[in-house]
Amino acid sequence: MPFRRGQLRYFVTVAEEGQITSAAARLQIAQSALSQAITRLESDLGIALLERRPRGVTLTAAGERFLHKAQAAVAAETDAARTARSLARVAEGTIEFGFVGSPPGLDSPVALEAFAAAHPSIDIRYRELPFPLMPTTSWLSDVDVAVCHLPPADDGVWVQALRREPRIVLAPKRHPLARRDELALSDAIDQTFIGFHPSIEPTWAGFWSLDDHRGSRARMTVDRAANPQEVLAALAVRRAITTVPSSVAAMIVSLATGVAAVPLRDAEPAEIVLVGHEDRCNPLVEALRSFARGFARDGATAVTAVHGP
Repeated sequence: MPFRRGQLRYFVTVAEEGQITSAAARLQIAQSALSQAITRLESDLGIALLERRPRGVTLTAAGERFLHKAQAAVAAETDAARTARSLARVAEGTIEFGFVGSPPGLDSPVALEAFAAAHPSIDIRYRELPFPLMPTTSWLSDVDVAVCHLPPADDGVWVQALRREPRIVLAPKRHPLARRDELALSDAIDQTFIGFHPSIEPTWAGFWSLDDHRGSRARMTVDRAANPQEVLAALAVRRAITTVPSSVAAMIVSLATGVAAVPLRDAEPAEIVLVGHEDRCNPLVEALRSFARGFARDGATAVTAVHGP
């Protein structure tokens, strides 16, 4: 049977949220319209998918089995739409470039100008991304390429190393560590760190609270930061720290006068990479990758040198 427009996406969202109210907010539609759409889907299928309860909904046995198929169908539809948009960008001569934090032109204007001069027919459009989520293909969403500290491996994503940068401790200037000229791991590892949103990939998030050296979870604030701006907002009011690559630290302290950056001498460096969808590796993206490889080989500032904590 053909499904009505949006029915499967509505059902999947309700199943994931466990509530009609929160699902409607996520979908940005009226709660009554969403409830009616789910009821109509159940009527069309001839089965009950949800059990309505005072505090939310749960899946029936049939709903559990149907959910897996619905998720696959929604994912395929989403992927097809994103691929179509990517193909349209190729025809336009445009690359959708994802970044975390400040716009790339603030960090690497020379490299970007050099790329523009070498490829005048290619236009780059920039899109700010949140901290990496799982899977990496989903996090990349509609962008063709993005730059960040190494995200989780994903069969659908290519990775190109750009450079390695020392980690720097960011702390509010009132914090005792902010008065130091340099820090060792032993100085920072038992501090309280800014908390990340639980949706952020945990290994990636843990790198910035030194979990890779501690071997366990850090003591975190109650914050649920999902982007660099939320980290800075938390630093402004907390007695807590975070770590970032050195290039990010230099940019942040020039803009946030209440934050200090202190070198962390014995921490593993951040590996800065360019990443992209395997199925969107078109001639435009290949030109950008080739250009970035040249900068990485020469030890120069890479074309995509903007990163978040």
